[in-house]
Parts: sequence; structure tokens; C-alpha cells
Amino acid sequence: KDEKYLKHCESSRTSTKRKHKAVDCEWACLPQELLLHIFQYLPLLDRAFASQVCRGWNQAFHMPELWRCFEFELNQPASSYLKATHPDLIKQIIKRHSNHLQYVSFKVDSSTESAEAACDILSQLVNCSLKTLGLISTARPSFMEVPKSHFISALTVVFVNSKSLSSLKIDDTPVDDPSLKVLVANNSDTLKLLKMSSCPHVSPAGILCVADQCHGLRELALNYHLLSDELLLALSSEKHVHLEHLRIDVVSENPGQHFHTIKKSSWDAMVRHSPKFNLVMYFFLYEDEFGPFFNDEIPVTHLYFGRSVSKEVLGRVGLHCPRLVELVVCANGLRPLDEELIRIAKHCTQLSAIGLGECEVSCSAFVEFVKMCGRRLSQLSIMEEVLIPDHKYSLDEIHWEVSKHLGRVWFPDMMPTW
Repeated sequence: KDEKYLKHCESSRTSTKRKHKAVDCEWACLPQELLLHIFQYLPLLDRAFASQVCRGWNQAFHMPELWRCFEFELNQPASSYLKATHPDLIKQIIKRHSNHLQYVSFKVDSSTESAEAACDILSQLVNCSLKTLGLISTARPSFMEVPKSHFISALTVVFVNSKSLSSLKIDDTPVDDPSLKVLVANNSDTLKLLKMSSCPHVSPAGILCVADQCHGLRELALNYHLLSDELLLALSSEKHVHLEHLRIDVVSENPGQHFHTIKKSSWDAMVRHSPKFNLVMYFFLYEDEFGPFFNDEIPVTHLYFGRSVSKEVLGRVGLHCPRLVELVVCANGLRPLDEELIRIAKHCTQLSAIGLGECEVSCSAFVEFVKMCGRRLSQLSIMEEVLIPDHKYSLDEIHWEVSKHLGRVWFPDMMPTW
């Protein structure tokens, strides 16, 4: 009996080992296509751990499809709490996967060291042909502190080797006119998106060169000093595709700064050519600098005032912005905006979103505004401090009245108490 029992135990152990080997073999022999599908759902660190399981999984870790899209995170541990891409991984990517990279972005902190490290990596991407490139600074100054020659040299490597670049985001960088000419010379047929706000070394002539040559450009973001009548006419030419999105940052560096005026005829040409394009404008001006703006009709669709704006300017907005879809006013002062809001509701018939911060509006005027706009107001963000009770409505009553006209429950936003 003991001998039979021992033979039975040995047989069970052998059977169990065979099963384990079979299971191990099944995991090790998964098709590469299936491994690729699984690895695509894993974070990079988990993929690295999985690559140590067996030779087959290590080979899957290096499959080109997994390295087409990558974000380099470059931060200095002493000055940033953000995670950073390990230097050894960066070396491995440059050595084994630089020719696989297609969709690349760099996220750097405010330190010059991180920005210079990004430039060093860009300089080594000589065998890749990128389709998208984004340089993202989580805080200033970053790329602006890098020696201009170093930055331009690194960027030129990408522009020359990438013959099919379609998206380029280089806000807050020292890019200049000559480097844009290199971009155009090598990628004019494919470039569709260009974001370059706060690039002080670029001139109106430099951005005009891009618009003249890149006829497939659909999205453009830049500062107001680069905007010109010639640029709008170039974007409106018969050769150019319909523009979808134009973002303009109107920023005052010093009080009393002078701003040029864009002709109404240039805006009209833009609307005729691209009737559905979005014109997004961010204003960071002092009150006495709004003279050149909103005196004639302008096709702005999304309008943001980051600093205090006067009643007079908001009144002009109501008269000359018929395509307005979204309006955000961070501050106005202590004079109620009753007439201005009613005018905006009357003339801006496409308005569907509005946000008011440090302003004042009587409850009666606000209810009338909502009544005129009706249910097309999909977003209504109003601080409770903005609303001034009057003889008709109190703060307790206004929420019911506004909810009735919106067709949904609405409450004003509350200021946090902490």
C-alpha cells in the first residue's frame, strides 16, 4: 500500500509539472500580435517589468509599434516634484528606437538644464521622421533660457530629417525666421497644425512665409504682433485649405503698449474663405490699450479677457462680434454690466457659453439675459458674488428663475471657503 501511495504521489507531481510547463509554454509562446495588443495597454514601467519575463516578451518590448508615440519627461529632482524619464531609457530609445519615433513630445520643468537636455535629445534624432512634435514647458522660462544657437541647431535636425511633419507645438521658444524657412522647405506639403505663441524672435514676415507655402495648414496659434492683413489674405487664398482654428494671444508686456489694427476687409476675406473657422482670442491688456479693438465687426468666436475690461469695450463686443460663441470675463470693476449683457444677448445670437468673475450684474438683468439666450446656453458659470439682488429677485429666488429658462437645474458658483 505504501509503495502504491508513493507511486501515486510521484505521478501527481509529474502531472502537475507537465501542466505548469504547458502553462508556461502557452504564456511564452503568445503570438507577437497579441503581445503587442496587451503591451499597448500597459504603462511604460509595467512594460519594462514584463520584458524581463522571457526572451519573447523582451522582443515584444522592443517592437517598433510600441515606440511610435513617446513623451520625454525631463525634470530636475531638486526643483520639481514631477516624474522624469530615466536617463538609461533615453539612451536606449536613441540607440534602438529613434528611427521608430513618429509622435514625440517633451515635457520639461522651468529649469534650463531640462530644456538643454531636451535639445540634446533632439540633436540625436537624425534617423527619425517625426509626424508630430510638441515642446511643453510646465513653467517659464525653460526653453527661452537655452542659448538660441543650441535650440535652433537641435530643431533644425528635426526639420531637415522629418519630411512629413504635420503638427508642431513650439510655444515659448526661441524659434526664429530662418528656422521656419527650413521647416517650410522640408515639410510644406504635410504641415497642418502650428502653435507658436510667445516666440519673440519670429517676425510677421516669418509667419507669412509659412502661410504662403504651407497650403494645408488648418490650425494656427500665435501672438497678435505676428498677425497682419497680409497673413489673413494668404490664409484666404484659393490655394489654401479651409482654416479650422486660429488662436490669437493679445498680450501687453508694458502698460500703454501700442497695438496695430487689422482691416475689416481682411477679416471678411477670411470668413468668405473659411466660413466655419474658430477665431479664439485671449486678451491680457490694460484698460487703456483696447483702443484698436472691437471698433469694427470681427469674426471672433471664443473671447477671453484675462484682465479687467471696461464697460465700453464689452459694449463694443456686443455690437461687433456676431459670431461669438463663448465669452469669459475675469474682471470688470464695480459698475454693473446690465446693458452690456443685454446687448450681447441681442446681437450675439450664437452665444452658448459665458463665464463672469469679478463683475457685477443685477439679478433682473441677468434673468433677462438668460431669458433672451434661452436653452442654447450650455455653459453658464457665474460667481455668486457677481449677482446683485434688486427689487425683483433675491439670490434665493434667482436660481429657480434661471433654471426655468435654461430647462435644467442651475446654481451660481460658490467661492471656496478655505
